[in-house]
Amino acid sequence: MTTQAVAPDLRFPVGDFKAPASYSDSQRAAMLQDIADLPSKLRAAVAGLNDQQLDTPYRDGGWTVRQTVHHVADSHVNSYIRVRFAATEINPTIMPYPEAVWAELADAKHAPVESSLQILEGLHSRWVTLFQSFKPEDWNRTMFHPERGKLDMNVILALYSWHSKHHVAHITELRKRKSW
Repeated sequence: MTTQAVAPDLRFPVGDFKAPASYSDSQRAAMLQDIADLPSKLRAAVAGLNDQQLDTPYRDGGWTVRQTVHHVADSHVNSYIRVRFAATEINPTIMPYPEAVWAELADAKHAPVESSLQILEGLHSRWVTLFQSFKPEDWNRTMFHPERGKLDMNVILALYSWHSKHHVAHITELRKRKSW
């Protein structure tokens, strides 16, 4: 019997997101470290890439490296604001945004990635400080996402820990495949 190698799913280089069943302090600390590390890891992932490389899709039909970097900034800015609402209101309804449409806007398609890298450095510093200030009961605070339902802060932390690794891997795996 022969086995064929299964091609990696380029859409999900670190696997699809799965929220943990429970959250310990050590799990939260590890996820928070992923969020803290994102700016430097993303900066390293794009270091030395020229415009042609930045404008290369990470997979057929996928966003370019440039769009991916700008998407991470867009997504994380939105999530940070949502967390602030959830930290100060009772189960606020948050506003989704059309990420695929935003990725087609001129700034996402053409702006230097440095602008989003700088946003992420400041943003993640603030976001980590906010999460570190949470008391145990704050992790139970919720927001209502019209497409995903009720989400607590544990799930948001886990999702953005994954999201940070997910998009860095899109770029680092492309670089490996292209030998950049």
